[in-house]
Amino acid sequence: MRILFPLTSLVLLPSGAFAASEVIEEIIVTAEFRESRLQYLPGSASIVRPDSTGTVVNHLEEVLARAPNVNYSSGASRGRFIQIRGIGERGQFEEPLDASVGLIVDGVDLSGIGTAATLFDVEQVEVLRGPQGTLYGANALAGLINVTTPAPSTDLRSSWRLDTGDYGAFGFGGVVSGPLGDNTGYRISGQLYRDDGFIDNEFLGRDDTDNHDEMTFRAKFVHKTDNAAWKLTLGRVDIDNGYDAFSLDNDRNTRSDQPGRDIQETDYGSLSVTYEVSDAVRFEASAGFAESDIDYGYDEDWTFTGFDAIGYTSTDNYMRDRETTTVEARWLSRPGHTLAGWDWVTGVFMLRQDVELERIYTFFPGPFESDYQIRRVAVYAEVSRALTDTIRLTLGGRFEKHRSDYKDNLGLRADPEDDLFGGRILLEKDLSDNGFIYAGITQGYKSGGFNTDGSVPLDLREYDPETLWNVEVGYKTRFWDDRAALRAAIFRMQRDDVQISTSITRPIGIGGPVQFIQFRSNAAEGFNQGLEVEFEVQATDRLTLFASAGLLDTEYEDFVDGRGLRQDGREQAQAADYQFFAGARFAFTERWSLTVEVEGRDEYFFSDSHELKSDGYELINASVAYTSERWQFRLWGRNLADEDYFVRGFFFGNDPRDFYTARGFTQLGEPQQIGVSIQVSL
Repeated sequence: MRILFPLTSLVLLPSGAFAASEVIEEIIVTAEFRESRLQYLPGSASIVRPDSTGTVVNHLEEVLARAPNVNYSSGASRGRFIQIRGIGERGQFEEPLDASVGLIVDGVDLSGIGTAATLFDVEQVEVLRGPQGTLYGANALAGLINVTTPAPSTDLRSSWRLDTGDYGAFGFGGVVSGPLGDNTGYRISGQLYRDDGFIDNEFLGRDDTDNHDEMTFRAKFVHKTDNAAWKLTLGRVDIDNGYDAFSLDNDRNTRSDQPGRDIQETDYGSLSVTYEVSDAVRFEASAGFAESDIDYGYDEDWTFTGFDAIGYTSTDNYMRDRETTTVEARWLSRPGHTLAGWDWVTGVFMLRQDVELERIYTFFPGPFESDYQIRRVAVYAEVSRALTDTIRLTLGGRFEKHRSDYKDNLGLRADPEDDLFGGRILLEKDLSDNGFIYAGITQGYKSGGFNTDGSVPLDLREYDPETLWNVEVGYKTRFWDDRAALRAAIFRMQRDDVQISTSITRPIGIGGPVQFIQFRSNAAEGFNQGLEVEFEVQATDRLTLFASAGLLDTEYEDFVDGRGLRQDGREQAQAADYQFFAGARFAFTERWSLTVEVEGRDEYFFSDSHELKSDGYELINASVAYTSERWQFRLWGRNLADEDYFVRGFFFGNDPRDFYTARGFTQLGEPQQIGVSIQVSL
């Protein structure tokens, strides 16, 4: 009922309510080979524009609930790991990581390091659900998130925003944009954001050990001529956050004497070029580079020296240097110029990634060091043609050569290679009532790998590639004189050789605490199936309604977990049975407006290795805004009912008061927060 009410309320609105209202804006998706209108994209996708949300947002984790069947896990200062349709990594410790959900920011690959996904001066976040085996390959088994920033303006403009709120929240940012000549433009933006976090450290007497301290800088330059264009993007994200999120009492009061940290410095850049080779062929090339220094660590015992009578105290720190370089070139047919009736695109893609890790752990005799390299080379092609005036067929395929090289100072060496293939078959049909229907079969893949922890038994060291087949049918339409839009998709994804992040524990000494060991393995099969629906309704010239909902059914088959327990029929981790988001924006006058939003999801397992679940929850967000030609004032609130909800959970023994008996520990999401934002445009 909690899902059905907001959705049915939109469907039952009388058609007469739209007599004086405006049309729904047409949205363009840029993540595909060719720019496409969202209403005619043959796949399930959501677009989120941060500036149009009710509250002020600073990070990707704060908007993901707007897209159906999308979740995230934290275990850090931010939710850096994303799951789509129940598929995606939930954390990273010592092991190398190949992401299941791709994250691209202005053409730069930041998959697996989502802490850098700040959202100041971002135009839109595109969430493509389902495998992107042709479009992107190995890091997009479950889907792709594409973040784009605005283009330069044709005249000189600037805007400045000041944010304040409780818990010490303070942000200040600015944008300057304009021309550099007849054919060139620029856009430069930057923001500083800080808050104290939501934790009280009782031992240290501090309230800022889980703080956020984040800086974002972006610069974009665009040049266009009659037959060519180039775009250069540069950026730096400097994250200096604390990490002190877990309490033995599962509340916001910690006892850590050595609070952790979640630091990430990422410098990135991308260059894309478009050239009209002839009337029939267009050439596009792009290159992206990102260099990240990541320092992640925590107080493993969550207490202070002396809290445990036997003297147990421990810290664990992971320092990574990661460099990622991508190069892509493709050729496309231009509109109206086909090859034997087929529109076509073909291209090559290369990725090189180098990750150096240094781990300093209390119970290691010295630092653990490893060097992990990935090399990906792919070729792809896609063709499409109109079978009739209303029916179109698309065929695409991608072949990828994936190689990893690993070595560490304990003597482990590994260099697995995989030949991987993905593709899609799509059938689209335009309907006479301004509707659009599509059906497709898509295949995604993820490379195999290996576990590097010497504590993992030899028979669990390596795991195989995972493949995924997705069958999907979707319907999209605009109605009520283009004042309402509906998008819906039903899907079933069959997973083979599922890669699962699971864990085992080992005692440290006799009668003392245990060591938590995480590793990856393959389950035989699994399926993920469900429904995704999105509505947008311009009800009157003053009232806008919007809603989305996702239903998800997941299951493992022939799976034995790290404890040796058979888990046939078990739901997959981070896969809530339902998720919804609904809201309304009402303009009292031309300048004053009210926005109210509700988001919620069902309970779900935190992990595939234990039974701990997140409770279901609903959150209420709202804002009151005053907008003039140059000024905007916004009073906003998130989680207004101060609901407790969880963003990460573990199950092991860590409390000496119960003799280190294994039990659940959870990380709480943001409590109620109230703030004010002021923006001026010049």
